[in-house]
Amino acid sequence: MEEQVSTATEEKTEETPCETGESAVEKAAVESEEGLVELEEKRGIVNEDAEKHRKLRDELNSQTREWKSKRDALNGQVRELVDEAGKCREERDALNQKVRETKELRDEWNQKVTALKEQLAPYRNTEKNDEKNEVPVKQLKKQLQDLEYTQQTKALGKDKENEIIKQISVLAKEIADREKTYEQNDEIKGLVAQLREAKAQAETYHRQVSEYAEKAQAAHDKMIGYYEQADKLRKEADAAQAKFIECKQAADEEHKKHIEQIKSVHQMDRDISDSKGGKARGPRDKKKKFDSDGKKEAKEIFERFKSGDKLSTEDLMALQKSGYL
Repeated sequence: MEEQVSTATEEKTEETPCETGESAVEKAAVESEEGLVELEEKRGIVNEDAEKHRKLRDELNSQTREWKSKRDALNGQVRELVDEAGKCREERDALNQKVRETKELRDEWNQKVTALKEQLAPYRNTEKNDEKNEVPVKQLKKQLQDLEYTQQTKALGKDKENEIIKQISVLAKEIADREKTYEQNDEIKGLVAQLREAKAQAETYHRQVSEYAEKAQAAHDKMIGYYEQADKLRKEADAAQAKFIECKQAADEEHKKHIEQIKSVHQMDRDISDSKGGKARGPRDKKKKFDSDGKKEAKEIFERFKSGDKLSTEDLMALQKSGYL
């Protein structure tokens, strides 16, 4: 043992003098100070990055709210237009129902007109005075139509045209007189009155059918216009919804990054606090800790020596420093 100690002492003398416990502590303190500065610098960078993510998140959240507001406003307009279109549809359907009902009434009166004409036809077609050998009224009307057609469609000389005009006038007067004569018959008179009433009613309902149909078409066109506007706004609302989702997802991602960076900052704050707490104990406290650790190590080396293990030069130096030798 003495021989090993002597050798270790000689080797120590030949080597460059090693640092004392105090200098080692001071060196560790310097290294700790440099690590603390580096950690604080890193903490500042991470905190700045976290702040950037926070600002970007807030900007994206603001855009998200704007797109949501725009989407809701557009959807509100769509609902209003659809409601208006629904009212127009109800109005159109009600008018179409009136068209159907009025058509039925018109058709009923038209059927009455037809029936009454059929009842009057025998009187008009066969009505003539055998003694005077008169031409039936129906035939006279056919002659009148032919003359009117000739006058309107053919180029005639002045004399010929005047002759046709005179014939038209005579036929028209004769037809009127003949109809007036047979209408004085009570039976014919009653049928004629009914026919006139039926024609008037049919014409009234026909006019109503036209009016209802026009209004129904107008309501239908208005309804289509509302639906087209609603479809256009709905597409804008869908686009706003897509932007809303895009901004929200981006904001969530930035928030996640912000939280991760903040956690890193908090961890660094704890590390810095621990480092500063160790520094506050001062070099002497650290030296005590260093000495305590050295004695513990020396004790373990001494126990190995007692067990017969061969010690290295570093082991012998450690025993000497701790006072075991």
